[in-house]
Amino acid sequence: MNDEPVPGVPDHPTIRAAVRLGCRAPSVHNTQPWRWVFDGARLHLFRDTDRQLTAADPHGRQSMISCGAVLHHVRTAFAAEGWRTDTLRFPDPTRPDLLATLEFLRWPDPPIGVFRRADAISRRYSDRLPMTEPIGWGSVRLALESLISSYEVTLDILDEDARARLSLASEQSDALRRYDMEYQAELRWWAGHPGTAEGVPPSALISESELARVGVARTYPTPGPSARRGELHDHARLAVLTATGETTATWLRTGEALSAVLLECTASGMATCALTHITETISGRRLLSSLISHPGIPQVLVRIGTAPDDQRPVSTPRRPLADILTVR
Repeated sequence: MNDEPVPGVPDHPTIRAAVRLGCRAPSVHNTQPWRWVFDGARLHLFRDTDRQLTAADPHGRQSMISCGAVLHHVRTAFAAEGWRTDTLRFPDPTRPDLLATLEFLRWPDPPIGVFRRADAISRRYSDRLPMTEPIGWGSVRLALESLISSYEVTLDILDEDARARLSLASEQSDALRRYDMEYQAELRWWAGHPGTAEGVPPSALISESELARVGVARTYPTPGPSARRGELHDHARLAVLTATGETTATWLRTGEALSAVLLECTASGMATCALTHITETISGRRLLSSLISHPGIPQVLVRIGTAPDDQRPVSTPRRPLADILTVR
């Protein structure tokens, strides 16, 4: 394979490195439902529909949000390498699985924030344990609102008294799913297995006692009793990414905005956990709608706080680059 650089196009090692780093992006159950194709001049993002969750995500909302997150992660990785990416979303109406095409322009002086967020990619993780309040939240919140302004979504911060209602909604969501055998089988397939290149490993899950102190969380198969972070009860801020529509384009942009939020929070020393189990149900979306001050369709709930210790879980696995990137 010829790795000679093409003028105005990143060389093959840069393509591989940026895609490898960008694919650290979060995805529902760590399904990684994406494929990339580099044709020598442009980079194309495809949704891997074979990896869609048929029980938890029948309409593909969470899969598309996941693809939006990886799109933003990869663009951030390229920007830190000095490449601006012009992005055409849904470039071919006859190919609904083709989500975006990236064209490259040299960018010798990207803003400093680009480097901060690119550096945060490898440090970001989903913190499902109880957190303390985020430090420096006021200034970070302003930065987040600025970062997501171009994605046609809003970041709504819920009042503290919303926590009890959301905890109840989280429990109700679990109750509705408890006897859904297809959903439970899907969850067991994707969570709790060590040594795989996909799914949520046991080290990233929480026990029943920890779940009780978080309140707003998806229930996974648990790795056993544990008491990490002692008796701490969760004090993370609860933020909602809210869109004005309900289309695949909306979901993709929501994922891009989610990525920007997670990376900026990580760069600012905060811990995060994105949750979509409440928005999987109509009742959950209605509840979140009642908690925000304007019309819209809630897409993702994000816990934002501070990890009170340095005991980060082992990094969740990722599929080999050869499985997700084709270089022609």
